[in-house]
Parts: sequence; C-alpha cells; structure tokens
Amino acid sequence: MTLPRIQILALGGTIATAPDASGAMQMGLGADDLVGAVPLLATLADIRAETVSRVGSHSLSFDQLHALANKIMDLDVDGVVVTQGTDTLEETSFLLDLLVARDIPVIVTAAMRNPALTSADGPGNLLAAVRVACDPWVKAHAKALGVAVVMLDEVYAASDVLKIHPTRLNAFASPQTGPLAALVEERVVPLSLPVRAPIEAARKRLGAASGREQPVALLWLGLDEPGYILEAMVDHRDQLGYRGAVVGAMGGGHVPERIASLVGQLAEIIPTVVSPRAGGGPLLRQTYGGPSSEIALRKAGLIWGGRLNPLKARVLLQTCLRAGLDKAAIAEVFEAFG
Repeated sequence: MTLPRIQILALGGTIATAPDASGAMQMGLGADDLVGAVPLLATLADIRAETVSRVGSHSLSFDQLHALANKIMDLDVDGVVVTQGTDTLEETSFLLDLLVARDIPVIVTAAMRNPALTSADGPGNLLAAVRVACDPWVKAHAKALGVAVVMLDEVYAASDVLKIHPTRLNAFASPQTGPLAALVEERVVPLSLPVRAPIEAARKRLGAASGREQPVALLWLGLDEPGYILEAMVDHRDQLGYRGAVVGAMGGGHVPERIASLVGQLAEIIPTVVSPRAGGGPLLRQTYGGPSSEIALRKAGLIWGGRLNPLKARVLLQTCLRAGLDKAAIAEVFEAFG
C-alpha cells in the first residue's frame, strides 16, 4: 500500500533546540533531526522534511508566515505538518487558517519541553501530528477542519486554540469549544467539527492578502487606564505608524469611562477592534448603557471582535488591512465571528 506523502516544515522553536556549551538551549535542530528522532514516522507516511527557519516563534514575522502559506499552497503532497515554537502558536495557526485554502490536512505542532529533558514532548507531538495528518477521518474532513493544532494527543481548531499556561505540558486548550479529536492508542477519535462559516467568509474577502506590512497596535485595558498611549496614537498617528488597533476590553465590551472618548477618536482615525480581554467568547451588543458601554462604543464606530480574543483579532485585522479592505469591509469580516 502506498503511504501518504506528508511534508514536514520546520520553523524552529523549543522542539528544535539543543544545548550550547553553557547548557542554555539554542535553536539548532532542523527538520531532518526532528524526523530522525521518531523512527515510527517511516511506518506511517512517506516523509519529506524541510527546514524553513530556525527561530523562536516569538521572532516570527507576518511576512514569513505569508511566505509559508504560499509554500503550503504550492506543495504536491497529501498533508502538511508545521513544527514551530509555542509562544505564538495560537496566532500563527490562525493566520495560516485564514491564508491556506486546501483540501488536505494542515497540522501545526510544537513542544513545551526541550529535547534535553527526560520528558521532552516534541517527538510524541510530531508523531501524533503525522498520525492525524494520515488519518482517514481527518483527510475526509480536511476542508471542514481547516488548519488544526495537535498538542498532547488532542486536536484543536486554529481559530479556537489558546495557550493557557507558559510552561505546563498541557498548555493548550480550546476553552470555548473543546478539542476536535483525541488520540487514543494509535487511533484518532473524532469529537466534533468546527464552525467554519466565519473563516470561509473572511477568506473570500481576503484573497491573497499580499499587500505590505500593516502594523496593528494591541492595547490591553486594565483598571483605571489613563489612556496616554491612546492620546499619543490620536495625536501622532503618522509618527507612531500604526494602521489599526485592537482594544482588549473588559467584560462584554467595556472600557474605563475616562478613556471612552479617546477610544472613539481613535476609531475615527484607524480601524479599531474591540475584543474580550477575558480570552474569548462573544461580546455583548445591546445590554449596557452609558458612555463606555458596548452600546455607546458600537455607535462610536468601534468594530466588534465577536468571539475572537485580542491576539487572534489582531491577526485578522492585520490580514484585512494587508488585503486592502476598508473599514466597512473589515467590520463585515469581524461580524461573522459573533
């Protein structure tokens, strides 16, 4: 029987580290090293391995990920596994989901514990990711699943997965929806299919999203925020260079009353998205009144981020701006996310 052709694209990250002379972990392993550490892969698939970069995911750029998406679109294979660091995995996988429209499995995986540790999870996660990419149910539902993340024997939708702890093995979860599937023994056990309508609608608007970099500010609001950064953005937009902003708002979509007018002014200058700092879940639209409530902010022209957390909202806004969408079109894209 012919084995499925699985392309592994290695970007770097903890999964690809090795100790230097001082014992500190540095990027050193490539795709061939990762594959060589898991001999069982050869029994599952015809593995092709390529080292795309050797950087921590905290240093990846939008340009690199757009180039990676184009590479995935051009590959003549039956499935793709991307290995990278965990620091930005919830963002990079979501961006790939927006950009990669293929009917083959595309899986992102990583490691929380480096290869020098006795309990390193990288080889197991890579084996699980390849197993998922080869699974008949996953292949049959590849378009419906979109880009998926495999960590610690669970499969998550890229649009829902979050990193919920900085160091634990079980650092990833999808609090709103739960996993799509679980690996048990050598089986992939399906659990659910994700809601794909928002992603598909966004893809139609985004096209190739091949424009130049469009920086988006991330403003995470806290108790009694004075708004000095907002003032600077309103007064000196050209000097700061941001072309959009995401406001990590309180509760169901609220900001401190003392900065409500500043948030409204910023929305008049650049597309500004309100997103739940709580980590996700649809925002309110018409419950509370007052100058800093969701009703007032929506009337002031703020774009509602729906169920996307601030990190994912920033990725989507940056991609919309890169595609040349105006504020009205951007609002329609976000509207689909609730």
